[in-house]
Amino acid sequence: MTNRRATTALTPARRAAGLVAGLVLGVAVLAGCSSENASTDCGLDACTVTFDRGVDASANILGIEAKLIGAQDDQVTVEVAGEQLTLTTGQQATEVGGFTVSVDSVTDSNVTIRVARNPGN
Repeated sequence: MTNRRATTALTPARRAAGLVAGLVLGVAVLAGCSSENASTDCGLDACTVTFDRGVDASANILGIEAKLIGAQDDQVTVEVAGEQLTLTTGQQATEVGGFTVSVDSVTDSNVTIRVARNPGN
């Protein structure tokens, strides 16, 4: 005599509940980004932040705060995860607080940086 377990397929109601739970979680993750005088474009492990120049600009992304301190020519000073660093456009990403930070562009009106979780953490 063999004993077999009864297998039940996921009902449409359970599938729908799982889908709704996944969507709510996704929205909650993306809603974790906020900014002042900046715009953000975030994925799961990285964000591009475009700061307005000439004003106090900051963004809360990936559970940390990123602030524009200043910019002159192609040099940008930012504070990321509580640490201040100066970067140059085109420079290789710098590691800070478990994240990598790089400058994408500097214009007269905006500074764009990329912040990503460090894959090693």
